[in-house]
Amino acid sequence: MTVMTEKMLSYEPATGALLWQGEYGDVDAEVERAASAWMLWAAKPVAFRIETMRRFTNIVRANEEKLADLIARETGKPLWEARTEVAAVIAKVDISVAGYSERTGQRRLEGSMGARQNLRHKPHGVMAVISPYNAPAELPNSHIIPALIAGNGIVFKPSEKAPATGALLVDLYHEAGVPKDLLRLVIGGRDQGKALVEHPLVNGILFTGSARTGVMINRALSTQPEKIVALEMGGNNPLVLWDTSDIATAATIIVQSAFTSTGQSCTATRRLIIRDSMMKPMMEELKKLTERLIIDHPHADPSPYMGPVIDNQAADGLTESFLTLMSMGGRPIRHMQRPHGELPFVSPAIVDVTNISERPDVELFGPLLQVIQVSDFDSAIREANATRYGLSASLVGGSPEQYDQFWASIRAGIINWNRPTNAAPSAAPSGGIGVSGNHRPSGYYAADYCAYPVASAETEQLRASIGMGLTSVDTSSMGD
Repeated sequence: MTVMTEKMLSYEPATGALLWQGEYGDVDAEVERAASAWMLWAAKPVAFRIETMRRFTNIVRANEEKLADLIARETGKPLWEARTEVAAVIAKVDISVAGYSERTGQRRLEGSMGARQNLRHKPHGVMAVISPYNAPAELPNSHIIPALIAGNGIVFKPSEKAPATGALLVDLYHEAGVPKDLLRLVIGGRDQGKALVEHPLVNGILFTGSARTGVMINRALSTQPEKIVALEMGGNNPLVLWDTSDIATAATIIVQSAFTSTGQSCTATRRLIIRDSMMKPMMEELKKLTERLIIDHPHADPSPYMGPVIDNQAADGLTESFLTLMSMGGRPIRHMQRPHGELPFVSPAIVDVTNISERPDVELFGPLLQVIQVSDFDSAIREANATRYGLSASLVGGSPEQYDQFWASIRAGIINWNRPTNAAPSAAPSGGIGVSGNHRPSGYYAADYCAYPVASAETEQLRASIGMGLTSVDTSSMGD
């Protein structure tokens, strides 16, 4: 493909200052380098590959503040939250080692006469990792670590909205001893992503991002079943609030679900489905708590709960979505505002959409919470399932019997009780159904898409016989 000559620029959303610039990548060159290196890496003992990953954790620890500061500046998330992301990057190695051992371990069964059955796993080859901006270190790392442990080569394209973090992450891998040819960085946007997906030397696509892009990847590869495709996409996630007397704690869970990371999380709550009798006390408590949230730049003192969204395009889209919901019949409970002028800060917004007959089934990626009132629990479940997505869902309140019904009925890959929708432990499988994923969960199950099983029947001596279907006399030497 043609190499672009202009530079990619990354700006701090909280200040508008230029943070980083870099050259657009040459997809062909980077894929070819990874293709030349992965077999040598795969031939190393798995213990060697794991030890390299453990060195990576030590390198990240030594650069913890540097990486956290860069994440905070490039995404706008508070510094405390960026530090939790770095901690997740470090923790991923032990989780991936355990997952690889359990999910792709070697098994051997001895048979009669010295025969044996072996089950082992092989890497796919060159894996393209395409990641979003909202967790620019943690999310690509959740693909890269298990893929490297399995023996694959990587070509990594970070989001065009967070390239600096991706570039630093690759530098840290290389510093830890991951061969430079094995793990390659491609800076770019849609064109580079498309070229990676379609490249003939790429054996798999590991994607985290929007449903729209994921569906496009799925369609582009529909005639190439030989490529492994793991899609982690967004969600129109429901939180059902049912009978509980602890309104304050329930409001805290709702705020954590909807407004952590400024709502820029694929598992964030988008829809609050609430028993109508609880509407008034909950909205009063929710507004009171939301008003206390500090919205400021990542390094502010006191520490903010929320920073900006990623850019003004995202901020404008959210404010337009809020106005659209009101024009459709939504009742504003808390208006969305732009507290810092031209910078992409938005305040948390809450709108009652109960009276909207055809609610848009879209992922509004930011701090915009839609409220739907219902009168009975069956209606709550129907509303929760009224979406093409199926990533995460939570029940707050209710009885054990109602949670059993909720768990059995809800279509989602992550189902929680009295916990936020974004409470997904990294040591568990993480993924969704519908347009939230393609049944290839990440997290602890990432090893499943990073290596494929190979079954072998083996003996050291030639042994074969045909016991049925032969004539009683060997006629091969007889003439006509």
